[in-house]
Amino acid sequence: MSVLKRMMRVSNRSLLAFIFFFSLSSSCLYFVYVAPGIANTYLFMVQARGIMLRENVKTIGHMIRLYTNKNTTLNGTDYPEGNNSSDYLVQTTTYLPENFTYSPYLPCPEKLPYMRGFLNVNVSEISFDEIHQLFSKDLDIEPGGHWRPKDCKPRWKVAVLIPFRNRHEHLPIFFLHLIPMLQKQRLEFAFYVIEQTGTQPFNRAMLFNVGFKEAMKDSVWDCVIFHDVDHLPENDRNYYGCGEMPRHFAAKLDKYMYILPYKEFFGGVSGLTVEQFKKINGFPNAFWGWGGEDDDLWNRVHYAGYNVTRPEGDLGKYKSIPHHHRGEVQFLGRYKLLRYSKERQYIDGLNNLIYTPKILVDRLYTNISVNLMPELAPIEEY
Repeated sequence: MSVLKRMMRVSNRSLLAFIFFFSLSSSCLYFVYVAPGIANTYLFMVQARGIMLRENVKTIGHMIRLYTNKNTTLNGTDYPEGNNSSDYLVQTTTYLPENFTYSPYLPCPEKLPYMRGFLNVNVSEISFDEIHQLFSKDLDIEPGGHWRPKDCKPRWKVAVLIPFRNRHEHLPIFFLHLIPMLQKQRLEFAFYVIEQTGTQPFNRAMLFNVGFKEAMKDSVWDCVIFHDVDHLPENDRNYYGCGEMPRHFAAKLDKYMYILPYKEFFGGVSGLTVEQFKKINGFPNAFWGWGGEDDDLWNRVHYAGYNVTRPEGDLGKYKSIPHHHRGEVQFLGRYKLLRYSKERQYIDGLNNLIYTPKILVDRLYTNISVNLMPELAPIEEY
């Protein structure tokens, strides 16, 4: 009997030891997984405080100079002479007056009287039925959310691409804000929601590539906006046209305290001409999970000889719609891929993508659903 008791004590100790070491190893693995994110967040918050202090000092100094310099003149930009920089907040009003007369035969101006600036962004949930009812009165919106101005010729024909999975509560809020803003800017536009099905980790970059290819088949676009569904612009003067250089629209996100996280940050909302996007071979397809694809796009843009422009001052402010579900997993292999951005640029992108989409046209957008898998984008050795 005593032998049996000793064996039971030993077995209990072994079980407790196993549970202890299993818990310890699990905790260590979890820490290894989340530690980079925690460290990055902490460092960014410390950096943000320093940047905010620096910006406040700059703004106060600039206002003192404006007050003491009575002879300050304007040079035709939004900023005082010699200071054409987004560091300053004092801007002149260069938007057209209310009584401006349009011509259906001339290009639409970029700075229209309808563009008032600050937008009241409401992230309260709204149903698709309510959104369809709201825009049913606008008979100029064609299937797919295709709209064009009638009082002037649009400067840009813009395809807005939205990568999507399980964010059904976000889409109606997105359309509620974006449609009126783009109409005020007198752009021709349509929306393409590229929805990932299947069980693979979310691949935002590959969805953008699929959306680009399908949008090019659908109509003749010359500007493409790559837009996260949970990002809402806070200023309707953030003009959604393209330019000679790729554009990063979402320069100041509320979740980052309206401060650019780092110089190479290219996430949230970006825009390229069709020619620019083809030249860089689109997004990389190899980024499965959260993170890295925007940094790779930044690299591709610069390897192709472009620079990235951003809105001035507070024009690039965005509000994020809160999430009610678990986010996508981090892609831990992103750092290795980023080290070889240049070698991979022209073997992984638009030119190696294979897919079979299912397309459904709603009145407000075109839904492109696709089951993505790594074998749909085979990559040669590099």
